[in-house]
Amino acid sequence: MRRHRLLLAAAGLVLSAAPATVQAQQQPPVAAVKPYKPVMVSPPAEMKDADLDALRDKIGEAVKKRDRAALAPLTVAQGFFWDRDKSDAGKGKPGLDVLAAALGLTSKDAVGWDILGAFADDPSAAPSQSRKNAACAPADPRYDAKAFESLLKETQTDVSEWGYPMSAGIEVHATAQASAPVVGKLGLTFIRVMPKESAGNPAYVRVLMPNGKAGFVTVDSLAPFGNDQLCYVKQNGVWKIGGYIGAGEPQ
Repeated sequence: MRRHRLLLAAAGLVLSAAPATVQAQQQPPVAAVKPYKPVMVSPPAEMKDADLDALRDKIGEAVKKRDRAALAPLTVAQGFFWDRDKSDAGKGKPGLDVLAAALGLTSKDAVGWDILGAFADDPSAAPSQSRKNAACAPADPRYDAKAFESLLKETQTDVSEWGYPMSAGIEVHATAQASAPVVGKLGLTFIRVMPKESAGNPAYVRVLMPNGKAGFVTVDSLAPFGNDQLCYVKQNGVWKIGGYIGAGEPQ
């Protein structure tokens, strides 16, 4: 079974790899925090489709080799949509070129390939609300929208400051180390993420639990809220990469 990984594109949750001493000098004072009301959330369900799984496997192989040519037959040649800023930035352009531009596949650091690999590794997908016959991933989690809106107002926060655990029982450590004491465990609720108050370990992120206690969890144990999405469409009964929803990566 594929494991849902935190997308590298979700910049709000990925920490800098700067030395701990440097980060410590740059850290602002830890703000006063209060407990907040838990809002239940259910991680996206897997989309059971063997043909789509096969496409994702092929994308994964292309990612390993950084093989743009291998992506060509896996991507629609025409009609690729890139929903960005309420407009279709890919209209009339070759599908592979739009995909490469959206993800930054030509960048020297190859981060775009890692992002594509994370999309392919995600087992969820849901029908697009804006594009007919398209399934987009990662799918949104299931939650009470009104309760979440109230949580944002009560905490005076933005959606970018929240994530949710991919499973219940994730251990929260006192410091950003696996060997550190466990100070709590996460339930399936929205969790406030506080990346600016890190301990310098890029594998961990600081979180605030509903009871008001803070600690650290591994970055890949949380999913950000409001990811960009990679979309798949069927052409003549065959799944292909057909679109992208989001701002894309800096070129």
